[in-house]
Amino acid sequence: MKYDPPIVVTGLMGAGKSSVARILARELGRPLRDSDPDLAARYGGATAAETAAREGVGVLHEREARHLREALAERPSVVTAAAASVVENPACRRALAPALVVWLDAPPAVLAVRMLSSGHRPHFEPDLAAMLTEQRAVRGPLFAEVADLTFDVSALTADEVAARVLASLEGR
Repeated sequence: MKYDPPIVVTGLMGAGKSSVARILARELGRPLRDSDPDLAARYGGATAAETAAREGVGVLHEREARHLREALAERPSVVTAAAASVVENPACRRALAPALVVWLDAPPAVLAVRMLSSGHRPHFEPDLAAMLTEQRAVRGPLFAEVADLTFDVSALTADEVAARVLASLEGR
């Protein structure tokens, strides 16, 4: 039997989830679900930053959790770039059990610099490195709980991470 679980790429903002998930989906011939563009398409073009500002962080996180659960239910299995917030949701963590979960990790200072490259990401605090340090303190143990594979993306490119994920699938 072919090993064909859903693949979920997660990590804090700026980790490269979309880039890695896009490569994996292409290489595996699977559909891609990416929370940022998928939710923007569903909710009138609003970015995550706009949704958080207009409707509140709770609404944004609820939509991100729903997106993950819907993606995990799709058949054939998809590759999903999941919002970091989903690991704080116990139902989402349970739903991840059958998936291959890839955690893209990096020091908050590295991710803070990457966050400046795009305005779609919500900046919940003016000091991005401090914000990401706080998020990592909360979410890091939860990512570790659900992750099957973890990569330091401060030392690896998206292509290198994808290649390692694909290599891990060959052995399953």
